Amino acid sequence: MAEKILEVKDISFQVDGERILQDINFSIDKGERVTITGPSGGGKSTLLKIIASILTPTKGQIVYKDKDVAEIDPIDYRKEVSYFFQNATLFDQTVRDNLAFPYDIREEEFDETRSVTMLERLKLNRSYLDKEVKDLSGGEKQRVALVRNLLYKPEVILLDEVTSSLDAENKDIIYTILDELNEEDKMTILSVTHDEREINKADRIIRILDGKVADK
Repeated sequence: MAEKILEVKDISFQVDGERILQDINFSIDKGERVTITGPSGGGKSTLLKIIASILTPTKGQIVYKDKDVAEIDPIDYRKEVSYFFQNATLFDQTVRDNLAFPYDIREEEFDETRSVTMLERLKLNRSYLDKEVKDLSGGEKQRVALVRNLLYKPEVILLDEVTSSLDAENKDIIYTILDELNEEDKMTILSVTHDEREINKADRIIRILDGKVADK
């Protein structure tokens, strides 16, 4: 029997009286690859941010491993449920600064060997460690951000249109690593996308239309 890892229970969200989401319900099994689709402006990214605990729902709850996310320390939750932004958000000066961050918050020593190995899996060599963030292309920033998210493998990765602004080569690189993580490591992947390749890889598709789960 499949092990349930995430539940979205009666989630609604309003801003200034405007309804963005209404009574969203679904669950996700461990290792499942689920894609959320639907027209732009329908509430997909808002829903993903609520699942990531970046936004607080107006009503309802997100349950992770049978526990209400509101009762879990946000830092602990985000170590296991990792949100990957549409546009890579890098900070400080260098790639090294960014890759050291997951170790810093765990009060552990930076593992340079593992970081270089992960960079190389995403077609970035050791020299990138000391490159300044401002000198990276958009595709390189996105790959570095993915490495940062994966140095400690999360249980669940949330992908918000992460390949929408990338060229074909960078898309292929990111898709290859995601395929490996899902198929070999059984990582649970929940993505918001319009990309046909990503949609075709999904075990299940959830369509959001006007803030509601559309009928199958």
